[in-house]
Amino acid sequence: MSTRSTATDERPATSANVGTVAVVAHRKKTLGGGLDELRATLVAAGVQDLLWYEVPKSRKAPKKARKALKKGAELVFVWGGDGMVQRCADALAGSDAAMAILPAGTANLFAANLGIPSDLAEAVRVGLHGHRRRLDLGRLNGEHFAVMAGAGFDGDLIREADRTLKGRLGRAAYLWTGLRHVRGELVRTRIRVDGSDWFDGEASCVLFGNVGTITGGVPAFDDARPDDGALEIGVSTASGAIDWARTLGRMAAGRSEDSPFVRITRGRRIKVRFAVPKTYELDGGARGETTRLKVRVVPGALTVCCPATDS
Repeated sequence: MSTRSTATDERPATSANVGTVAVVAHRKKTLGGGLDELRATLVAAGVQDLLWYEVPKSRKAPKKARKALKKGAELVFVWGGDGMVQRCADALAGSDAAMAILPAGTANLFAANLGIPSDLAEAVRVGLHGHRRRLDLGRLNGEHFAVMAGAGFDGDLIREADRTLKGRLGRAAYLWTGLRHVRGELVRTRIRVDGSDWFDGEASCVLFGNVGTITGGVPAFDDARPDDGALEIGVSTASGAIDWARTLGRMAAGRSEDSPFVRITRGRRIKVRFAVPKTYELDGGARGETTRLKVRVVPGALTVCCPATDS
């Protein structure tokens, strides 16, 4: 039985000429013909020196990514969703290795924002022959993120969208659970942006965006670019399901700034203090609770393989 896709067979194998290549894969995620097809596609493309690592959970990926770097990997294919991408980006940040994303997860927001195709053969082609862009990452409490981070309603929403529901509903799980479980908890929040006071009042959510489209596929930050040396900062004062339904509706329509419950600005260094501990998240992965967030942009932290037509 052949493990190669029809698309792979139709294209002549060409030497990748990229040095040592590593694959760091979440073995429970699927794309195209699976990991067997991925290996066959890389071999057919002429990859000679291939390192292969599979993990059962995304939190185990950084160790493998760092191991790949120590073994001289110049290109690291990351197989999985935004959680895998975030974990590997955190490990690869500041290195000379390039990351190639194989979007095998549920949302794949970073890949979607960059125009990386969900077709396995095409995604591999982008990794081997695409344009290599040096992109910014955010860094929250010592950990890098690629898409977004947040606390308050956003963190609670991610935590509530458990693995079973997320697997069943995909992106919709976030918004579904959010509107079902929202309690409208407003917390005294103080935010300083680049050394100046920006917000001091009752808030239900604070977001930091590196790209425009965030959790649930919502276009929250219209002007965000992952290579502008800054992060988008949003704070919401929405309270209760009705306010949040209106806010999410405006965001889904690409009119976040029109919402009476949203303020948005841009900055490089942000400090947030909550009156009570709030759950925070990075790229769709819930972390713990904290009363303080220290966030900054890390310009040009990661090289990512993108479609050649990407601007």
